[in-house]
Amino acid sequence: QVQLVESGGGLVQAGGSLRLSCVLSGRTFSSYSMGWFRQAPGKEREFVATISRHGITTNYADSVKGRFTISRDNAKNTVYLQMNSLKPEDTAVYYCNAHEGSSGTTDWGQGTQVTVSS
Repeated sequence: QVQLVESGGGLVQAGGSLRLSCVLSGRTFSSYSMGWFRQAPGKEREFVATISRHGITTNYADSVKGRFTISRDNAKNTVYLQMNSLKPEDTAVYYCNAHEGSSGTTDWGQGTQVTVSS
């Protein structure tokens, strides 16, 4: 059973930075492509970024391109989201996502709150 635990959220002023981490346990980390999604109050969960199993390919939502960077360390079973130049509209609960391609299964973490004050 896959477990995903996010950390690193918090309160930051506009223009500041945060780095989120998500640790996967229970399965082989390199079998999963990883992603970050977010959900603001009253809105649907939206895609932020994904990274392929060995970190070769990354994709970003237009709203975060040039500001956020997704990366992974397969030796530490961890995916990161470095968030720079944060804006109040980045305020949301950020969720880690693990997708195993051969089975099609997707697992989610519990989320970590990011609040950006203006």
